[in-house]
Amino acid sequence: MWYYTSISKILVFISYPPLTLSYLMSDLWKTKEVSSQCQCFPLVIVQGFLGRAESRIWGDFERHLNHDCHGCERRVMFASVGPVSSLHDRACELYYSLVGGTVDYGEEHSAAHGHSRYGRTHSQGLYPQWSRENPIHLLGHSLGGPTIVKLQYLMKQGHFGPRAHPDWIRSINTISSPFRGSQAVYTLGERVDAAPEVRPFSMGAMLSKVIHTISYFSPILPKAFDFHTESRRMSFLDISIPSLLNRMWKSDWAESYDAAPYDVTFESAEQREANQEGQPHPRTFYRSCATYLTEKVEGNENFHTVACSNLLSFPFSPPLYFLARIMGSFDFSKIQPVPSFLDEIRVPDDIEQGLLTADYRKSLPEEYWANDGVVPLFSQWHPASCSSIHCQHVETMSPTPGIWYVEQWNNTSHMSLVPLWVASDCQKQYWLNLGRWLRATEFQDPHGK
Repeated sequence: MWYYTSISKILVFISYPPLTLSYLMSDLWKTKEVSSQCQCFPLVIVQGFLGRAESRIWGDFERHLNHDCHGCERRVMFASVGPVSSLHDRACELYYSLVGGTVDYGEEHSAAHGHSRYGRTHSQGLYPQWSRENPIHLLGHSLGGPTIVKLQYLMKQGHFGPRAHPDWIRSINTISSPFRGSQAVYTLGERVDAAPEVRPFSMGAMLSKVIHTISYFSPILPKAFDFHTESRRMSFLDISIPSLLNRMWKSDWAESYDAAPYDVTFESAEQREANQEGQPHPRTFYRSCATYLTEKVEGNENFHTVACSNLLSFPFSPPLYFLARIMGSFDFSKIQPVPSFLDEIRVPDDIEQGLLTADYRKSLPEEYWANDGVVPLFSQWHPASCSSIHCQHVETMSPTPGIWYVEQWNNTSHMSLVPLWVASDCQKQYWLNLGRWLRATEFQDPHGK
């Protein structure tokens, strides 16, 4: 996702030098060989903003994932997508990393956003046999969730040609994903009144300068710092130092409509919802894991806070702790244009004047302030409101395709389940449940035959 998790990742690396070394030296393209006798569909993992850790950090989750695979071992692959790219670009990179070939962002999209149409070439895809007969499961953490949803939407729209079909995806599974935006992006730099502009000297502005600098030197840096920015011509092979300095002063990436920061705003999320990007495909299974660690403040409207006892709980780091507190009392009335979920509680006179009622904080449900330190609870459920999407907020091992199943985990931060493996009870339980869920979808025929 956007700026927020980068702080926590940096703190983790500083605290664990051996982990940092293995991360930098790891082969990020490596996938485990699996017996040809395995009847389980592969699982493809899509990481979030700045996510480049892969199996070296994600750890020994496969032992719990495969607990009920009856002797076989499910193939797990980490897809290579741009850790700072927009949802559209990440979805395109995800598709071609699986099937192989040169990444095509689309002629119309590329012209509209001022970058090259084509990206890198994958001489060998991770799963070139991907088809109706050989479907996959997809798991996205944080921004990885909306990336997967965007992929299936583009497949429905025929973006990848007539052969690619949404039936190729057996299930979509997400953890702590900002489907409907997050107030964290405004807290850390995005302007509430003029997105995608970024406030000077904010955390977001500083991070964008770091990303530009790393991208400039990326051809000579380890793969861990590969941001997939070929189409934007950001390296020293393409631009001069004066050009780099100009971009650092006014970022044409961070302050564009085709970037991860803007995609996490409520405005962008509502545009996707209007396009019905998250409407379930009738032959795909859906499951989202929504996490939160805040609790309602007694006698103070619907605001949320987090107990001081969670301040040092690993891997819930202090930056997420303070961000969770800020998000728990965020003033949504400052956002322009006004999010639709606030429009619904405005009275007619206020709508004409563009104002919110004074007691909107009492009218807006607490799930808008409950959060995991990065994403509000309501945004993690699914890509649209419950009134406009077929959903069930229950845990089940007898799923039906075309329905978003939502389960909520309290006392859980944005980084408690993934990516950093610490062998906690909640991590083991999540992967065990996911393995059982995937098996349940494989025993069913989504075509209803």
